[in-house]
Formats: sequence, C-alpha cells, structure tokens
Amino acid sequence: MAVQTRIGMPMDEFIREFDRAPFELIDGERIVIMPPVYEHGAIWKSLFLPLSAYEQAHPEIIEVFSEQPFVLAYTSDWVSGSRVPDIMVYRTERIAAYRAQTPDFAHQPIALVPDLCIEIVSQNDNYLELEAKVDNYLADGVKLIWVVNPRNKTVTVYTQGSDQITRLRIDTTLSGGAVLPDFALPVKDIFPEQS
Repeated sequence: MAVQTRIGMPMDEFIREFDRAPFELIDGERIVIMPPVYEHGAIWKSLFLPLSAYEQAHPEIIEVFSEQPFVLAYTSDWVSGSRVPDIMVYRTERIAAYRAQTPDFAHQPIALVPDLCIEIVSQNDNYLELEAKVDNYLADGVKLIWVVNPRNKTVTVYTQGSDQITRLRIDTTLSGGAVLPDFALPVKDIFPEQS
C-alpha cells in the first residue's frame, strides 16, 4: 500500500514559525526570506505609493498589501504552501468576499491568491528560482505578475492565460491591464536615481 505524505504544516505552526523568521513554503521546502537592502526598499516605495494612491482613488477596485504571505490551504487549518510577494493586489470584491467567508481572517495569513503579484529582483536572487516563482504564481492562479529588475531597469509582465511575456524598458509605461484599469506608471519612475 502506497503511503501519501501530506505537504505543509498546521496553520498555527505556520504563523508561529513565520513570526520567528519569515519564509515561503514551496513544495514542502522552507525558503527563508532575506532582508531587503536600500535599493530594494526605494524601488518598493516607488511602486507601493502609486498603487496606494490608486487604491485611495478607487477603493471599489483594489486593495494593496505589502510583504505579507498568502497561503494555499487544503483546509482552514492546514497550509500546503505560501508565497510572499513584495507587493500583492486584490480586486476589492474578491478580498471582501474572502473576509465575509472567513470569520477569523484578521488573525491569520490571507488564504486567497492575489490578482497581481510584484517581485523586485534582489542581489541574491537566482534567475532560475525567480522563473520558478513566476511559474508557481501562474499555477496558483495569479492574473498578473510584474518582475522588476533594477540591474537592467526593466519590468517583465506575465499575464495569466497568455504565453506572451512583455519586457518594458526605462522609456515605456507600465499599465495595470484588467486588474488595474487606467493605472499607468512610467518605468523610469520606478527606479530612483542612486547617489
């Protein structure tokens, strides 16, 4: 008789362990999250502030979250995987429905796949691991992914259900597509000048 191994951990253990040292849980493996450097924080701010302003202007469309885990759960008390995007965005109706259906939502990680995940490439990021992370997001059901690369000052855009990958350079404008209607941000504004 074949023995099945249950991948993951109980929700309460996940919360305790994540509080001690943030990590992602991917295919049963804990991947520790490294602390960000100044450049990462500056780029994060150049993205988060316009997204937050968009949310304030359009609270009926999106809610924005920062460096917070979302979990994949088999049941309400079992985490089968987790991801921690630098920034994640939910359509308002989806996150509102999640809160309405999850009485203790305020005391646990979000068990709902985001509509948009943003990853800022760090100095210690491995490109193969980053590609695998994008593939995981797409498999999870994330509709839109932005990978922001400070090395070559580009934003690579992945869209659920499309094989087309768009790489935006410094002289172009990033748009939010169907997730963020009418959102536009010049790519040059994402990369602050280094002094």
